[in-house]
Amino acid sequence: MMEIVVVNDDGWGTAGIRLLAKEMTKMGHVTVVCPDSPRSGFGAAISAATPMYLRRVEEHDLNGAEVYVTNGTPADCIKIAREYLFRDKQIDLVVSGINHGSNASVNTMYSGTIGACLVAAEKGIPAVGWSINSHEMDVDLHWLQPFLVEVTQHLYEEGIAPRTCFNINAPVGEIEGIRWTRECVGHWANELVETEDKPEGILKAWKLGGEFVNDEPSETDTDIWAVEHQLLAITPLTIDWTDYGSL
Repeated sequence: MMEIVVVNDDGWGTAGIRLLAKEMTKMGHVTVVCPDSPRSGFGAAISAATPMYLRRVEEHDLNGAEVYVTNGTPADCIKIAREYLFRDKQIDLVVSGINHGSNASVNTMYSGTIGACLVAAEKGIPAVGWSINSHEMDVDLHWLQPFLVEVTQHLYEEGIAPRTCFNINAPVGEIEGIRWTRECVGHWANELVETEDKPEGILKAWKLGGEFVNDEPSETDTDIWAVEHQLLAITPLTIDWTDYGSL
């Protein structure tokens, strides 16, 4: 039977990972390994100086899946799965998400959801990451549900090249099609939001906020454009960040 590891960065119990894990049981045996609380924005960060624990969740309704949580990051989850839970057997596929929030454009480099996929790719494990363009924990996922198995299975069966993974971003509401895309060129502006919530003696304190700026709004081949037009955006990523054009 196919062995599938499901991970996320929003933590155990969120609607996204519960739906994804349930759907992936249609493809094989599922082992969920995820953070015990939100780790959004951790990218591929690892717990280099912090001991990690692993706890098994006994009570859940995930159709025969095994569920584990850790105090580590999404990237740590892949390492724990590979080195401990699957030390004597093979992981066939890693599926990450469903992330509550877009991981299109530059959000990719901050994303714990995609960070887990990149670590899987580094380990030689095919990986697919799923995100929906809403931070609401109760966002309606039923429009996305029919695509989860169909698209994931298609990508897996077609073959995911070594050192690559797929980043899939979904719009909120009805999905009108599927589009292969590239990462949109964009940036975040006005990211520091000052707050008075600071300890005595601290000069300044901020929270992260800001607005995403699309630097190429007229381009129609990007992940941002696809999601804005109710399309499922599939973007192939590689762990090789070399700019070969500069060599």
